[in-house]
Amino acid sequence: MNAAATSYPRNKIKILLLENISDAAVAEFEAGDYHEITRLGGALSEEQLIEAVKGVHLIGIRSKTQITRPVIEAADKLLAIGAFCIGVNQIDLAAATDNGVAVFNAPYSNTRSVAELVIGLCVMLIRKIADKNAAAHRGEWLKDAKGSYELRGKTLGIIGYGNIGSQVSNLAEAMGMHVVYYDIAIKLPLGNAKQVRELKELLAQSNIVTLHVPSDATTRNMINGNALRDMQPGAILINHSRGDVVDLVALRDAVSSGHISGAAVDVFPVEPEKNGDPFETVLQKLPNVILTPHIGGSTEEAQANIGLDVTAKLIKYLELGTSEGSHTVPPVSLPPQAGTHRILHIHQNIPGVLGEINSRLSARGINIVGQYLKTNDTIGYVILDMDSALSKEAFEILKDIKGTIKTRMIY
Repeated sequence: MNAAATSYPRNKIKILLLENISDAAVAEFEAGDYHEITRLGGALSEEQLIEAVKGVHLIGIRSKTQITRPVIEAADKLLAIGAFCIGVNQIDLAAATDNGVAVFNAPYSNTRSVAELVIGLCVMLIRKIADKNAAAHRGEWLKDAKGSYELRGKTLGIIGYGNIGSQVSNLAEAMGMHVVYYDIAIKLPLGNAKQVRELKELLAQSNIVTLHVPSDATTRNMINGNALRDMQPGAILINHSRGDVVDLVALRDAVSSGHISGAAVDVFPVEPEKNGDPFETVLQKLPNVILTPHIGGSTEEAQANIGLDVTAKLIKYLELGTSEGSHTVPPVSLPPQAGTHRILHIHQNIPGVLGEINSRLSARGINIVGQYLKTNDTIGYVILDMDSALSKEAFEILKDIKGTIKTRMIY
């Protein structure tokens, strides 16, 4: 579809990108003739965002920016939010759903980056490289094999066997490790990995435990004092998932006592908003503990892939109404129909809306060439392709349907 075919001029689509989103994303937008782009290097506060989002059609963020209900309700023209990262917990999804705002992310684009880093950390921690490196920088020579081991033959316990966890599993087996995993769902293993039914069983078996779970009511502080005591003496813990799934005070105590011989933590319950801000954690200055500033997926390749993935979803939603991959608007995809105009209709999920749409359009002699409806618990989303001669009249009818949240003519 060319730029002239769209009902809303692309040069009037305003895009706000925060937190140093990849140049690849900007290049993709510009290749699609979207040039009204504002880029900011860091996150904004809620108060700043409420001002910044006025008149904006698309917002792109990463993990630091908090998109709250007041922000969404202040965004008078907002169509979609792109989370250029894996998670979407920084966005009020209920508010986005209520306001008919599509939310997209890139759940798979940085899996390799995280998986490679986790394997690297396994090697670093089991060999106590962090301590030896620090000593060398202090001018001390610690050439000692005591307490240093090979990964080969050791057991890696993976909590959360999703996209990242399963890639870690493959890489670990290539290193000669045994792999066990725990997940709330039954998952088919890759390679020779084995699923265990209880978290406690995994903790007891594993020399190294790595977490790859989302943040929700079932995972917060899942690795607490009791769970740490269930781990083998001298075991290692890696958390590159979410900051609130590990009790850091309990982990500090377990490392200090020697029960846990090492840890790597990349995510924290409270993180600085921008580079250069002060950072404190109870895990600082502990032996054989590697702390990193939420960089698990921060590689040039991952950021470029994320930029292309999310941008492609946003453009398809703008130009075709395709909502596959959205966390808020029900997933709908309808191929373009020649000689038609396309209208999108988002409405409250109440009985009779589709019937009213069809009956009112039929009463005015408006022929529907293609139609697709899908609902979730809160809203319904329908794409309609119709004869172009009466599309403006149809658009006005659809805006007046009971329960309408948002109506948009694409072309």
